[in-house]
Amino acid sequence: MPQRPKYFTPNEVSVHNTAKDIWVSFLGKVYDLTLYVDSHSGDPMLKPIIDAAGQDISHWFDPKTKDIKKFVDPKTGCLLYFTQHGRFSNVPPACPSSDWANDFGKPWWKDEKYCIEVCSEEIMKEILLRYLKYNAHAESYTWKYDCNVLDMDKTLSENGIVDDDPDFYTLRMRDDQYLQSVILYYNDDLTEA
Repeated sequence: MPQRPKYFTPNEVSVHNTAKDIWVSFLGKVYDLTLYVDSHSGDPMLKPIIDAAGQDISHWFDPKTKDIKKFVDPKTGCLLYFTQHGRFSNVPPACPSSDWANDFGKPWWKDEKYCIEVCSEEIMKEILLRYLKYNAHAESYTWKYDCNVLDMDKTLSENGIVDDDPDFYTLRMRDDQYLQSVILYYNDDLTEA
């Protein structure tokens, strides 16, 4: 198998799921927030971040602006951050407040010092190798999408299987309502398991 740069998969990110070892991914990057959380220990505004440890939080962000999603408050008409899991560090309060300090510089989600790596998909061959423990004949299949044979040395996106999440976001649909299918065709090549 050809060597490719090391990237973190969602499974690798998910093991960093405590306040003492906290990674999150969003918008295609992985962030190690362990030092950030440690330096703000005891701050109740960390709760939504700690609750999301080891997870992808891209749904918190607007992919176009790369900032926290915003909405227009129907009562005040003001543009506010949309924090459905509760307000968290570096997000201003909804109303003016004299006890909110905005002298922190860049908010943590824009600070590249916490970014450790770019997320990436596995190549098809790596997916196949993971599947072998469930089906010893997995190498006997032809993998196709949209009637095209997939190149096993490429990722899903490199094989033309695009991520539809931005479309789901634009249409305000849940991103788990439709999943694209890779079809496996069995080749009767008489291999032994």
